[in-house]
Amino acid sequence: MVVDKSSLTGNVLEQFVILAKSAKGAACTELIKQVLEAPGVYVFGELLDMPSLQELANTADKKYLNTLELFSFGTYKDYLANQKDLLELSPAQRKKLQHLTIVTLATKSKCIPYNTLLVELDIKNVRDLEDLIIEAIYADIIHGKLDQKNSQLEVDYAIGRDIRAEDINVIVNCLQDWCSSCEGVLSCVESQIHRANMEKTRSMQRKSDIENEIVNIKKTLKTQLQERSDGTDEVMATDTREAASSGDKGKKSQKMKGLKILR
Repeated sequence: MVVDKSSLTGNVLEQFVILAKSAKGAACTELIKQVLEAPGVYVFGELLDMPSLQELANTADKKYLNTLELFSFGTYKDYLANQKDLLELSPAQRKKLQHLTIVTLATKSKCIPYNTLLVELDIKNVRDLEDLIIEAIYADIIHGKLDQKNSQLEVDYAIGRDIRAEDINVIVNCLQDWCSSCEGVLSCVESQIHRANMEKTRSMQRKSDIENEIVNIKKTLKTQLQERSDGTDEVMATDTREAASSGDKGKKSQKMKGLKILR
C-alpha cells in the first residue's frame, strides 16, 4: 500500500489549526512547541495566520511567534543570528530547521556544495552533514543524491516552503518573466515551423518538376527511338528492292547471252 505523505502532513497540520481556533495564552505557546516538534510537518503558514497566535506579538510570549515565523520562512543561519529573540530549540526542532534550510538552498541551486551546507547548517564535519542529508531524503522533503566525488548534494526535488506576503510580487514578476520567455520561444518555434513548411512546399514542387521532366525526357527518347526504328526499316526495304532489281537484270543478261550462242 502506498501512503501519500503530503496528505498525512496536511491532516496533522489541520489538527493543529483546529486547536488554534480556540486556544488562548499558554495553550497557544504549547501548541507552537508541539507543531515545531511534530514529525512530518514542514509548512506552518496556515497556522501562523490564525488570529489567536498573532495575538502573541504583543505579549511576553512573542518569542514563540517569532520562532514559528522562523520555521515558516527562515533558515538555521537566521536562528544563529537572532537567538535572543527566539526560543531555544530542542534537538528535534534544530534538525527540522536544518532540513528546512536544505530545502531553501535547493530552491536556489540544484547542486549544493558541501562547503555551503557546512556553513549554512553550522555542522563541523562531512560525516554528520551526509547523515543529516540522508535523513532529509528519508523524510521525503528532498529527493537527490550525495556526490561524494565532487563534494556536493545533487537535488532532483524539494518540497515548497511558506511564502511571505511581500514575496508574492517577486514570484508574480518571476512568473511573468517566465511567461514572456515562453511566448518568445513559442514565437520562434512558430517561425521555424512556418519556414519548414515553406521549405517542404518548395521541395515538393521541385520533386514534382523533376518527375515531370523525367516523364518528358522519356517521351522524347521514346519518340526518337521510334523515328530511328522507322528510318532503319525504310532503308532495309530500299536495299532489298535494289538487290532484287539487280538480280533480275543479271538473269536477263544471262538469258540474252544464251540466246546469242544458240544463233
